[in-house]
Amino acid sequence: MKLVIIRHADPDYSIDSLTEKGWKEAEFLSDRISKMDVKAFYVSPLGRAKDTASLSLNKMNREATVLPWLREFHAPISDEETGEERITWDWLPEKWTTVDEFYHKNHWHTVPIMRNGNVLEAANQVYAGLDELLKEHGYERGGNTYHATRPNNDTIVLFCHFGVECVILGYLLGISPMVLWHGFCAAPSSVTTLITEERRKGIAYFRMGSFGDISHLYAAGEQPAFAARFCEAFDNIDERHD
Repeated sequence: MKLVIIRHADPDYSIDSLTEKGWKEAEFLSDRISKMDVKAFYVSPLGRAKDTASLSLNKMNREATVLPWLREFHAPISDEETGEERITWDWLPEKWTTVDEFYHKNHWHTVPIMRNGNVLEAANQVYAGLDELLKEHGYERGGNTYHATRPNNDTIVLFCHFGVECVILGYLLGISPMVLWHGFCAAPSSVTTLITEERRKGIAYFRMGSFGDISHLYAAGEQPAFAARFCEAFDNIDERHD
């Protein structure tokens, strides 16, 4: 089975939709997705993901199932310096890299600031939702692999967000989401693909075939959006620093 995870196109967060550029990205993405043989589509309940999916779905005359756990990962924490609420997954490198637990797949959520933010509870909702979905498609989790109860060559597509994408990938691949949130960057409208390997009958593992692929943008002559990135060099004043 192929699991395709798509980040929404360039967002306009103020209206939970897409920018003008984002709508173009979604159109170029739809040219790519509409050529695929897709068993089922799933989408976040948030507008920017739904709008991104809409062009592909309309072109294919298909519908997507809305899954609440596909929304952007939401487990607010309290900033230790300001006391203000902020998102879990945006830390300065000089802060989080000094904490060894953040590098461990089983301990990243045990750091006090994470425990106080109920981060594990939010992550478990994603894990449970993903396992339920995969079970419906013939793959039931058992330990760190999956029982291929109905092995298949189907493709399922998830339209969602970068933060939750990293939580999903961390769960499937045994990697701390902190490492993925900060060490990887999936550009808007990017496509990540995982494919099952069943090297022994009935035992499947998900292996990443590609991460954050934006070849559909390059094919259309469209530059990727800057969203999710920070300044390449500190003196690049036109690029995001905070």
